[in-house]
Amino acid sequence: MDVIVAFLRTMIRAGTPLLLATLGEIYTERSGIINLGLEGMMIVGASVAYVVAYHTGNPILGILTAICISGAMALIHAFLSITLRSNQIISGLALTMIGVGLSSYIGRDYVGKVGVKLPEIPIYPLSAIPYIGEI
Repeated sequence: MDVIVAFLRTMIRAGTPLLLATLGEIYTERSGIINLGLEGMMIVGASVAYVVAYHTGNPILGILTAICISGAMALIHAFLSITLRSNQIISGLALTMIGVGLSSYIGRDYVGKVGVKLPEIPIYPLSAIPYIGEI
């Protein structure tokens, strides 16, 4: 049973960022913008969040920094797409490629280092249910 619980934990942990990115992409598509730079924005935000949380010991500060960095990259995409009327696909893919390269550059000194983690917060009605509470 421990294998199933570990598998479900991993599924939720790995799937949540993808679902949130999909939700953001749905909103941008409905507004008429094609944002192919989401992956680059997410990976740069994650890299910067790790570096900030590693050096400060504060994961919340890392999350706030990731929000600011990803928002700045989204503003770059908005400026290119809306103000300069550039091709949205090209500017989005450029942001993705720049983001992947930038995150590789930022994170190269931190490979293999253990960072700080957010504390586990039990959700009390759900944490009392057998097997579900362990997830």
